[in-house]
Amino acid sequence: MEAFHKENSQREFHQRFQSQSAMEYLMTYGWAILIIAVVLAALFELGVFNPMTFAPKASPGSCQVVRPEGAGTTNFISLEGECNGELPQYVASFTPIGPWIYSSTSPLPNGTSSATITAWINPKIIQGDGSYAGIVGIDGNNGGASGLLLSLQGSTGRPSMATWSNDYVPSSGLVVTYNTWDFVAVTVSGITATLYVNSQSESGTLFSDTDMNLKSGGYSENFRIGSTDSPGRQFNGSIANVQVYNTALSSNDIKALYQEGIGGAPIDLQSLVGWWPLNGNANDYSGNGNNGVPSGVTYTSNWYSGYSAP
Repeated sequence: MEAFHKENSQREFHQRFQSQSAMEYLMTYGWAILIIAVVLAALFELGVFNPMTFAPKASPGSCQVVRPEGAGTTNFISLEGECNGELPQYVASFTPIGPWIYSSTSPLPNGTSSATITAWINPKIIQGDGSYAGIVGIDGNNGGASGLLLSLQGSTGRPSMATWSNDYVPSSGLVVTYNTWDFVAVTVSGITATLYVNSQSESGTLFSDTDMNLKSGGYSENFRIGSTDSPGRQFNGSIANVQVYNTALSSNDIKALYQEGIGGAPIDLQSLVGWWPLNGNANDYSGNGNNGVPSGVTYTSNWYSGYSAP
């Protein structure tokens, strides 16, 4: 009996010793484990573990259109450089307090009723007057669009387009997602406007096909990225890979541009009039020399959060 009690006492001693050792271990290393978990969660939130972080990055200006006969020509036009759809190193970041990119010489078509604008955007909640924020286009000094303006409606998250006397906002669920990268585009052909978000689209009818001819109507317009000239209507978020064409691209062309992803090259070089990858600068790589002048714009390399390749 005495041996039995002795054996039980030894067993209880070992159990208490093991429990005490476990508690001491947790007390010693618990904070370290907690800190490591917090750091890992923060890195995940910042996109460090996003596979896009490790994808090949194209340097600024690594792909561009070459026009041997000069700006505006189309003979022997070609793409040169790293033009295989690599992700950009940088994208342009805008805030609602005034940054924009502008060019006093507009690449938008003059005297034509067909055009296309495409861009990749990652919007934040719109501030300012909350009505809409300009993405890409012309806005006259009197506050009216006098060419073609692709914008984002603040109250609905829907893309919209405007000409001098026309506004077209899709009536369906064609919306962008805040804090996520989306491909947006607008094409105008005569009196038909078509808006795109990723692979979805909606078309509407304009009042007149004369609005696209108004650029030469005596107004002092600037081509802008990330803003209109109206206070409170600046874009809030990031923009990349802006392309402008002097024709209405087909739905298949728009789909192809979307599937190329955020680093995709222009698809119709003959009709391309402006291309701003916004990969570290505001230069026009279409070969037409419509370089933008940035005002308060920053370029960020940590832009991968919210982007998924199509």
